[in-house]
Amino acid sequence: MTDQGRRRHYGGFYDPPADDDTGRPLWVVLGNCQAEALRLTLDAVDDPPYRTVRVPPVHELTADDIPHLHALLSRAAVLLTQPIRTDYRDLPLGSLQTAAMVPAGATVLRWPVIRYAGLYPFQVIVRHPADRSVVPPVVPYHDLRTIAAALAGRSLDDPWDVEVEPDRFRAVAQESTAALAARERRDTDVGVSDVLADAGTDAAHAINHPGNVVLAALGRRVLAELGVREELTDAALGDRPLLGSVFVPLEQRVLDALGIAGQPRSDWWLDGETIDPQRVHRTQMTWYQHNPDFLRLAVERHRTTIDLLGLPVGGAVR
Repeated sequence: MTDQGRRRHYGGFYDPPADDDTGRPLWVVLGNCQAEALRLTLDAVDDPPYRTVRVPPVHELTADDIPHLHALLSRAAVLLTQPIRTDYRDLPLGSLQTAAMVPAGATVLRWPVIRYAGLYPFQVIVRHPADRSVVPPVVPYHDLRTIAAALAGRSLDDPWDVEVEPDRFRAVAQESTAALAARERRDTDVGVSDVLADAGTDAAHAINHPGNVVLAALGRRVLAELGVREELTDAALGDRPLLGSVFVPLEQRVLDALGIAGQPRSDWWLDGETIDPQRVHRTQMTWYQHNPDFLRLAVERHRTTIDLLGLPVGGAVR
């Protein structure tokens, strides 16, 4: 049973309006939280020759939502989807599966899951295969310095920051960009990896929250690929970040290493709350004592970044 607040928020998904009397085709944007940001980007075009509907992110969809998704896609002229594995969360949400739901003759365009670690080289996402929804407390991200401190058996009050040479920060940025470019070549029809280096501090607010400059570039490439000539400028998105729920601390030493002029941030900002990184570190250090699997998973998943940064995690995980 869908609660009424959710039904109102995603009204066009649960109760689709009648066909647009202007004849504008329906475009459906499907993916993670970046999908709604891309949809809003596309809607920023002045008098767009298409219409869109707000759709829940795929990780929030349930079995009860599948008939609504199928009904919506059965009317779509264009499906814009991130690469999604078949039977994602045991539901028919994979890219191939949703592409089969659109009418014959509809266009399916794949766009990337954007992750960029250049500005936040210590920040990582770790999923547990037993329950991919589990995240650490305070903020839903891990810090490799905290991982290293936990593996070393340090106390909550021990120093946990590390010295890193500037070339190591540059290496992480280059590797992150190259990894995204490889995924784009393999899995998508449009990409934005080449935009990140010149986007400055607006490249990302968190590793998985691209800034408006990147979203605008992606929007323009989607429009070009679909033959839409209407202009989409960076200014059309306004000053408010479309993905603005979280801002990660941004270190001056990282900006200096990357040659970026910008304002550093010393604190987290999450859903309107300013959070001291020391609080995040201490809380997550305690959490790892009860969730040691995440230490092993972090090292396995992010060994390349750990090595590029020269972090002292050793070769074994406790």
